[in-house]
Amino acid sequence: MMAILKFAILLLFIDISHGSRYNYIDGEDENAWLEEPGDSKYGSLWPLPQKVGISMVSFKITGSSFQLTDAKQSSAGPSCSLLQNAYRRYYEYMFGSARKPGYNKRRTGPSELTELQVWITSHDSECDSYPSVTSDESYELSVNQPYAVLKAPKVWGALRGLETFSQLVYEDVYGAKTINATTISDFPRFAHRGLLLDSSRHFLPIKVILANLEAMAMNKFNVFHWHIVDDQSFPYLSRTFPQLSQQGAYHPYTHVYTPADVKMVIEFARLRGIRVVPEFDTPGHTQSWGKGQKDLLTPCYSGTSPSGTFGPVNPILNTTYDFMRQFFKEISTVFDDAYVHLGGDEVDFGCWQSNPDIQKFMVQQGFGHDYSKLESFYIQRLLDIVTATQKRYVVWQEVFDNAVKLKPDTIIHVWKGNQQQYQDEMANITSTGYQTLLSSPWYLNRISYGQDWQGIYKADPQDFNGTDAQKKLVIGGEACLWGEYVDATNLTPRLWPRASAVAERLWSAKEVTDLGDAYSRLSAHRCRMVERGIPAEPLFTGHCPHEYKGI
Repeated sequence: MMAILKFAILLLFIDISHGSRYNYIDGEDENAWLEEPGDSKYGSLWPLPQKVGISMVSFKITGSSFQLTDAKQSSAGPSCSLLQNAYRRYYEYMFGSARKPGYNKRRTGPSELTELQVWITSHDSECDSYPSVTSDESYELSVNQPYAVLKAPKVWGALRGLETFSQLVYEDVYGAKTINATTISDFPRFAHRGLLLDSSRHFLPIKVILANLEAMAMNKFNVFHWHIVDDQSFPYLSRTFPQLSQQGAYHPYTHVYTPADVKMVIEFARLRGIRVVPEFDTPGHTQSWGKGQKDLLTPCYSGTSPSGTFGPVNPILNTTYDFMRQFFKEISTVFDDAYVHLGGDEVDFGCWQSNPDIQKFMVQQGFGHDYSKLESFYIQRLLDIVTATQKRYVVWQEVFDNAVKLKPDTIIHVWKGNQQQYQDEMANITSTGYQTLLSSPWYLNRISYGQDWQGIYKADPQDFNGTDAQKKLVIGGEACLWGEYVDATNLTPRLWPRASAVAERLWSAKEVTDLGDAYSRLSAHRCRMVERGIPAEPLFTGHCPHEYKGI
């Protein structure tokens, strides 16, 4: 009997860095074969950790006796509100009650797990800091008796480990909460795992943004790329230039983000280990800016007379740069992240070409008829302004393509082209030594009938011809949901669980590519999000044990 027990306790360690065990399935027909998810040996873990060992030995876990606590040797104690907040959140996820756990002293059986101790091992836990691109998100998790232990150098790894621990909890055939003896060693493949939401084409209420930050944490995303303003509206309420939202928002009071709103989003994200990187895109995509800032945009001409319409930011006026200097000084104090996204994409040169003052300026500068040089002139001055605020920047790929002089730590964001085109662009950017992010295959606003998550899942940001040194310059990627056709009514189900496919690609080992296994885990993960209140759409036919209850 003891020999059988010892054999059962032996953990089946699975090194995910070896991909030979995966049977790759080409899912070109996105409906034909993935009909009934079989059980994965990894249960419902998503994204899949780097190393997982799961035993057949199981323990009961009950809300009345289980507690999440700080280990005695941890550098983060009861004063770390980030972890205390996370303990309450994950207790509620697992047991459905927000009451403070851990004070029921009833006797427990030998097969019951009663405690998870969280041990922050480094001297500085970073509990009161903001996450950054260099944050350590690694952790080790051991689930066994007498208690489970979650070890992480920093609080950011502890947050990821808490999510993983909560995913290990399941209901047995009798409905009892259960967890198997498990050993996990985990860390993200990429440092930047982002999600872009667009709050300009349609205003997104704060409640919707916070719900999606919650879902991001469930999927181990760590960057919220807030495309906060665009042509259509300017909902950011600037203290320095309040007329921008007063004139440029859909409504000056109901459809704006106040300083308090922005602060709430940043702190809510920080508590979940998520960076908030705002995007203020210029010189194009700025029609809403011009409504509240006189002479900022270029007057367009029809022949020799103004047409009454306006084009991109006017790059030849000193007042333009005075405005940008004051505006980005404010942005640098409001948003705590080291980076700001400056856009720089899709600049229409037609209006510049029609304007006689700009034509004269082009001659004076020796630009000829090459308006990309004028764009570069503007972008270079803007980059100098932003650099002076001690911020670093991300730009869309056009800025690189137009040969603008960039600082070495600039991040180039790739969004254009088919697979071959974006792979060539990634190779080109990294060959010049710049860091890069990929979004081209992950524009989730593009929808189609069927299981399009499979194509999303198979795209890899390091699949291009380049050296190992070039591949290391790929710091991650972002899923993007542009807002032309989504608002609060349909954003969340359109986004999830399709964005989850991106999350695993950016977290898990490169060799994790088995679509069948992914379908099993993602189906269960989607049901878990639904149970937690996220209306994630189904992958295909089926059901969840706890269906979405509606609003």
